[in-house]
Amino acid sequence: MGTFSQSVQIAPSPDGPFQTVKALVDTGATYTCLPRTLLEKLGIAPREKQMFILADGRRVEYELAEVRLRIDGRERFTVCVFGEEGAPALLGAVTLEEFGLGVDHVGKRLVPVPGYLV
Repeated sequence: MGTFSQSVQIAPSPDGPFQTVKALVDTGATYTCLPRTLLEKLGIAPREKQMFILADGRRVEYELAEVRLRIDGRERFTVCVFGEEGAPALLGAVTLEEFGLGVDHVGKRLVPVPGYLV
């Protein structure tokens, strides 16, 4: 299927300041994950902790916060994981669903998708 990156802007609030980040689109990741140093630089503080299972099967606890995310001019609050330094920025499945976006793997781009109310 391949992977691709998407430019997004992140901020602690709707008033900013916004920082542009290139994030790997990862539908296998539950939440968006950004490096701790970036989040701290923007003044974003963790609010809680949650357990996660990594690709190698290990269980680890990470801190979370809600952040303001902008994709192609649209903004939402979304849950963000405080990632390890050096780990790639990830745009996770929850954020994609909140924005009503799906993945075009052939075109390597995000596309609008309808929501479900069934």
